[in-house]
Amino acid sequence: MNRRTTGTRTALAALAAALLLGACGAGPGPAATAPAPSASAPPPATAPTPQGTLLTADFGADTVTFTDPRHGAMASVPVGRAPYGLAVGADGRAWVATAEGVAVVDTRTRELVARVPYRTDTGPAADGEYRGGGMGIALAPDGAHAYVGVNVPGTTGVLEVVDTATREVTSVVPVGRRPFDVDVSPDGSEVYVTGHDSFDVTVVTAGSPGSPAPRRIEVAPYGTEGGLGSWLKPHYTAVRPSDGMLLLPFEGERLAVVDPRTGRTTVERMTADTHQHGATAAPDGRLLVVGTGAVRAGDGEGPSLTVRDPDGTERVHPLEGPHEDVALSRDGRTAYVTGGFTRDGYWNGITVVDLDTGDTRRLPTGSRPLGIAVL
Repeated sequence: MNRRTTGTRTALAALAAALLLGACGAGPGPAATAPAPSASAPPPATAPTPQGTLLTADFGADTVTFTDPRHGAMASVPVGRAPYGLAVGADGRAWVATAEGVAVVDTRTRELVARVPYRTDTGPAADGEYRGGGMGIALAPDGAHAYVGVNVPGTTGVLEVVDTATREVTSVVPVGRRPFDVDVSPDGSEVYVTGHDSFDVTVVTAGSPGSPAPRRIEVAPYGTEGGLGSWLKPHYTAVRPSDGMLLLPFEGERLAVVDPRTGRTTVERMTADTHQHGATAAPDGRLLVVGTGAVRAGDGEGPSLTVRDPDGTERVHPLEGPHEDVALSRDGRTAYVTGGFTRDGYWNGITVVDLDTGDTRRLPTGSRPLGIAVL
């Protein structure tokens, strides 16, 4: 069902502009509850980090937190102001986008290794949804480069390319406004930067400074009416493993499928009817999408996790309160959804979703966790 006609979009845009420029909204979530008890004890704090540990970027505490999915937090490591996204390489090092630079964390020893400053001036380090600095981040398949989308308040953003061996920024590429997400093609040849406030994905060719110029692809299945005040903007992108197509969910109603080679977009139907943020593609082709709730009371369903099969079949798992991003367990049977959320209504924890049964439990951990990875 699509209730968001042109008239509705106009009303939503006016409401959003009156509240916060370019904001995304949802109501407050309930307080966190304790996780289910377990008979076994968590690993000692000094032991090497076990496989399957969760790593989150704590937007509210300037740290990353290591979490045992059965017991809760194991340790937190300071990384810099307001960390947003993170990416973990095969060498066990995590690259974390903060307001101050890209932090490098050894996840095996749970230690901060370095912090790489941005080349771009983003103003004083700050907190909050509109703070300057790194947002989305991704690693090249070979681990040689980290790509971080840097928000520059009041203007368009940039993609900064970090050489992971020298830990230096080697190039800066202009992209869209507020780069919520960064993704890389399976072969590492292209980088995709999702511009939330510019309704677009910027395609950047990986390689030398002489590479082809970045290409902007507008992704706006509801149109761009309302501009910065619109609620109907892209947030996160998932790259489909089978063919490299870009998948961008909107409002639990429309899935924009973008061919990064041609820029052509097709739209498929979705069923959750909720404002959508985080998205990730599983190796088997499933798409997992986080729903934050209705953009206004009475116009949509509550928070949820959508699991979409390659044939378009969807299962919608209700969640308690808004969430932001999602990661999948190594065996593909469990989803971990962060409760941080970029707006009011966040909570300090992760919802664990059993994808076989649909059962959920809330795992208190961290402080306003946004980005997440399974180690």
